[in-house]
Amino acid sequence: MNADLSWVLNDVLQVRGARHAILVSADGLLLERSTDIPRDEAETNAAAMSSMQSLSRAVAPFVGAGKGVWKQTLIEYDGGWIFLIAAGSGAYLAVSAALDVDMEAMSFRMHQQVNALGKAMTTPPRQNSGVDV
Repeated sequence: MNADLSWVLNDVLQVRGARHAILVSADGLLLERSTDIPRDEAETNAAAMSSMQSLSRAVAPFVGAGKGVWKQTLIEYDGGWIFLIAAGSGAYLAVSAALDVDMEAMSFRMHQQVNALGKAMTTPPRQNSGVDV
C-alpha cells in the first residue's frame, strides 16, 4: 500500500479505551500501523490477525446453519478486547482495546473508517512474479 494511512488508524484510536490499530493483508503482511505500536510488535500481530480472520471465515457456516458470512471477530482477553473487520478486498482492520471500551462506538468507528476509505484500504492479492525462490 502506497498511501500513508496511519491517520486512519490513529482516528480509530479516538474511541475511549482503544490502544492499537493495524491494517493487515489477507496473507499476514502489515500494511499500516497506528503510531503508538512498534513495527516488530505490529508485524507479529498482523500475522496472527490474518490467521484469526481465516479461522473466523472457516467457521462462519457453523453460525448460520451453513449460510453464515463472517462480518467481525471480537475476542475477549483478561486485559481487553480485539476487534477485527474486513477493510476491503484482501485487507483487514484490527484494533486492541481496554476492557472498558465502548464496544458499540468502537465497532461503529471502525466500520465508518473502512466505508469512508473504500478502495484506499483495499489491497489486491499478491501475484507470483515467476521467480523461483
